Amino acid sequence: MKFQTPCIFGKEMLKDPAFLANFIQTLAQNKHLIKAKQLHSQLISAGYPLCTSLSNHLVNMYSKCGELGYAVKMFDKMTQRNLVSWTVMITGFSQNYMLSEAVKTFCLMRSYGESPTEFAFSTVIRACTSLGSVDFGRQMHGLSLKYGFACELFVGSNLANMYSKCGMIVEACKVFEELEFKDEVAWTAMIDGYAKNGEFEEAIMAYKRMVNDGVVIDQHVLSSTLDACGGLKAQSAGKCLHSLVVKLGFELEISVGNALTDMYSKVGDMGSASNVFGIDSKCRNIVSCTSLIDGYVELGRMKEALDVFVELQRHGIQPNEFTFSSLIKACANQAALEQGSQLHAQVLKFSCHRNHFISSVLVDMYGKCGLLDDSIRVFDGIEEPTEFAWNALINAFAQHGLGEKATENFDRMKNRGVKPNAITFICLLRGCSHAGLVKEGLNYFYSMEKIYGVMPREEHYSCVIDLLGRAGKLKEAEEFINKMPFEPNAFGWCSFLGACRSHGDKDRGKLAAEKLMQLEPENSGAHVLLSNIYAKEQQWEDVRALRKMMRDGNVKKLPGYSWVDIGNKTHIFGAEDWCHPQKKEIYQKLDILLDQIKNAGYTSNTESIPLDIDDYTKEKMLHHHSERIAVAFALISMPIGKPIIVKKNLRVCIDCHSALKYISKVSQRTIIVRDNSRFHHFTDGSCSCRDFW
Repeated sequence: MKFQTPCIFGKEMLKDPAFLANFIQTLAQNKHLIKAKQLHSQLISAGYPLCTSLSNHLVNMYSKCGELGYAVKMFDKMTQRNLVSWTVMITGFSQNYMLSEAVKTFCLMRSYGESPTEFAFSTVIRACTSLGSVDFGRQMHGLSLKYGFACELFVGSNLANMYSKCGMIVEACKVFEELEFKDEVAWTAMIDGYAKNGEFEEAIMAYKRMVNDGVVIDQHVLSSTLDACGGLKAQSAGKCLHSLVVKLGFELEISVGNALTDMYSKVGDMGSASNVFGIDSKCRNIVSCTSLIDGYVELGRMKEALDVFVELQRHGIQPNEFTFSSLIKACANQAALEQGSQLHAQVLKFSCHRNHFISSVLVDMYGKCGLLDDSIRVFDGIEEPTEFAWNALINAFAQHGLGEKATENFDRMKNRGVKPNAITFICLLRGCSHAGLVKEGLNYFYSMEKIYGVMPREEHYSCVIDLLGRAGKLKEAEEFINKMPFEPNAFGWCSFLGACRSHGDKDRGKLAAEKLMQLEPENSGAHVLLSNIYAKEQQWEDVRALRKMMRDGNVKKLPGYSWVDIGNKTHIFGAEDWCHPQKKEIYQKLDILLDQIKNAGYTSNTESIPLDIDDYTKEKMLHHHSERIAVAFALISMPIGKPIIVKKNLRVCIDCHSALKYISKVSQRTIIVRDNSRFHHFTDGSCSCRDFW
């Protein structure tokens, strides 16, 4: 229907309330704001009084056209208001995302003695859901029961949705079961609530009940159920849903495409995830891109993750905080400094650096890449650090062996009014462990529940075992283990075994090795550490017996390797590695370094080689350990003065630790080595760990 400009309407037409109401409704539906204003202006100019019903239509029209200021003025000028007037105004605030105003207007309506309709209840309950105001939502629940609307479809569905999204699944289920009719709106709210609160099995069971009840399946139900399949890593169920998606013709729905990409990414089926992602350009948005990146990151496929990041920008899709966080965390875990720094530049480009979560992962990334000063600098730029940022900073100090700094910043965190959580204490205990702060670490552990209300978990107990073991307090560590409310996990026994090896306690080491082998029979670490204990005691028959046991059980020792980033390329080296194209120059440099450090006072510690061979062969093997090869390569490849950062997958051996101190002195270079648990900063012949690690 085409309309003429309202100002040409005759006087008789303007006097017809039914015609005007119908016309204004049509303008509202089509959002014809200019024509609506012209009509309103003509009515005022003509001097015709507006009845309550017509005023309600105008308020509704202005609200739907996004002109809430006009709607409020219209509402305030009304000399008489009825229940519809209040409901329209509440709905207008809600539709324009002024949720607090919607709630206030509802309360004002009650103070004027008006009894709410089911539509007013539904609107204000939805506002409570978006605001996360479950307490006021409970009051609305009680009030709706009083007026007999709680079991009405729209009110009940919105109540179930509010409770489920606020994590109150029991209350949501109760409301849901009391509904007189269950259509797809209520089922969707339940399934979505379960999925978003991590109750994935319940979400899938609710979906099955919905199917059995013959309720129509729509794209919203499918999206929520696919989320649950991803959370459970239930690939088979997810594929069945994918078949149903295709059958029902929902494959090109954006929300369903996102959910499918996310589900396949979470189960590690990146081929299927990429196929869904590439079906239609409409499904290629920031949500699906981030899901794809998360999937590649989880599998350690950093190159593919970065390729998706480049591709999304090529298509004009702007990355968000979740995209950046996922990639930066991956860089942190792989100590990929070059890529991490480039992502930091992108964060600044898109003005995301003020996001608390991104700032926190940047603090973590620089700490894990060895640049502690950069980690501190990013932290200092955060206006109001959250517990995530504090945890990242404390963990950075812990990883770098600066236990005193970790405890200082824990005090700063408390003084700033930020409450520590379970992760805070893991970081703190690790810091104490690497710095030998036994008394302080124990005080923190025993104060967790008593002072801070944080219940110690397995990880905290394992940290205490490590704390006592590293300090050589093996008897105390054993007593602590015996008093624990549960058996130590693999990390706990491995820490205890490593301490027994370092301090030469064969009997306790054998016990720890047996426990570790029971928990992880394929873990070669227990066999290797116990073998090292026997070798230290020169019990070569026991060493050979252990190695035979490993061969018979097909337990393979994890090979040690080190890597260093030069430019945009990562160079990986193993012990006795002869594969690098520059092997000649590398080994010449190694020989020169050996002569230089011997002249400076270095003597080899052949106990690091747990084999029954002569010392000359042992010295040669030590000389060709992977971290030394990586350092030699870096010295011939990197500009003078630039710090060398080497990563290693195993613990640095005693002899390499000694050699690297001397190499830092004779080369006058700072050498930073990250092994499997911490950082060592070698400068001018000394190490930041002060020989305690």
